[in-house]
Amino acid sequence: MSQRVKNILGTLVMYKSALVGILVILSLIVLSIYTVVTIPYERAVKLWNAGEAIWLDAPRNALPKWINLFRSKKLPETIILDTRTLGHNVIKVVVPISKTLSRIRIELTFEYKYDEFPSEINIFFFVSYNRSPPYISISWIKPNGQVFKIKELHVKRSGAYYISIDETLSKNLYKYFKSKLGKEINYSLSPEIALFAIEDESILNRETAKPLKGKYKVVLEGMLFDNNSNVDVKLVIYGKVYGIAGTDHLRRDLSIALLWGTPIALSFGVIASVVTSLLQMIIAAISAWYGGITDSLLQRITEIFMVLPFLPILMMISFFYKISIWVLLLVVIALSIFGAGIKNYRAMFLQIREFPYVEAARAYGASNLRIIFRYLIPKILPTIIPSIVYSVPSFVFLEAALALLGLGDPLAPTWGKVLDDALENGALYKGYYYWVFEPSFLLVLTAFGFAMLGFALDKIFNPRLREM
Repeated sequence: MSQRVKNILGTLVMYKSALVGILVILSLIVLSIYTVVTIPYERAVKLWNAGEAIWLDAPRNALPKWINLFRSKKLPETIILDTRTLGHNVIKVVVPISKTLSRIRIELTFEYKYDEFPSEINIFFFVSYNRSPPYISISWIKPNGQVFKIKELHVKRSGAYYISIDETLSKNLYKYFKSKLGKEINYSLSPEIALFAIEDESILNRETAKPLKGKYKVVLEGMLFDNNSNVDVKLVIYGKVYGIAGTDHLRRDLSIALLWGTPIALSFGVIASVVTSLLQMIIAAISAWYGGITDSLLQRITEIFMVLPFLPILMMISFFYKISIWVLLLVVIALSIFGAGIKNYRAMFLQIREFPYVEAARAYGASNLRIIFRYLIPKILPTIIPSIVYSVPSFVFLEAALALLGLGDPLAPTWGKVLDDALENGALYKGYYYWVFEPSFLLVLTAFGFAMLGFALDKIFNPRLREM
């Protein structure tokens, strides 16, 4: 047996299609192992279903970082400055004035070197006090020395000041540029554009507006009115690129679903394909060997299942019962056991049971089960290996299709779930092509790898294909 396996492997490596398929499948397996080791499934599910709260530092609908390698105009990356992790770009000074009164000054400095404007600007406050909330004034200083007074407020609780959606600030900035340039601006001037734009006539049109590169500074000054009063801030300048896979509408890092989608897809496809094929082969062998009522009953059950619409039944079960991905796998296997494969395998077994070595086994008293599992099934097992490999992508696409229809596991981070979110949020319409391309590419790559390997195995186990 080991020698036969060696011969098959030796023949397999002679086919380029097999080498390509094996390389692709091994790459997916390595990626799966890396994912399982580095990101535990429970943590991945928690991150994926936590909503925006856990992803507040990530930009919304950001392209992958590697996009900048192919662009002459570089898209901005996210800049984060936090007073809780002081550095050379973060200065925080608290000067006591009296027993209960202190003056606070925070300076956040960053270098902006990108060719496009950021997507958002937010400041997050982390405040503590006894009775009187701290008073803070926020100023924005551009590289050309221009100072904008952004906001004055009493910070009554930890929270965020969303600069990008401050309508009052937007109106004030619009008035400033209109007064300076003496012309109307023909678009809605958002703070993230106004606070970074070059202050000339290029800002009059959104297409010609350009960011001013250089060193920016955000200054927060104010008063603390209690002994135990304190204010920490985190400035987030949201970019337009993020990570290796980008983000979605909830700011989630798509790499989590793309990475975990790999072991889920491989497990789902391989388990469903192998278990279904083996069970069909066993049922076909029992049907062909025993004959009579057993054969008739099994064939009638098979014909009933062949007539029943597989996908609508599966969709109905998924719709009424929000089942997990692994329960869904069991349902798929249960609905696929009595498939058309039983008819094909039965035809093979009807021929094999007449072979002399089977008659010899029966003559020396071998039991029915021994004949089925020792003499019948091993005879055709090699010939169904290509079909098992071929059918893996069909189950992978089935899981993705159910998720795309909103009928898969609602919690599992899978390729189909990414596509479903992209479809619901108009990714293609809004130009977020990466959101659709990445999971689609992985699905096609998986199908390609198994198809190439299956094609080579078919040539090995079906010699007639070698003549073609």
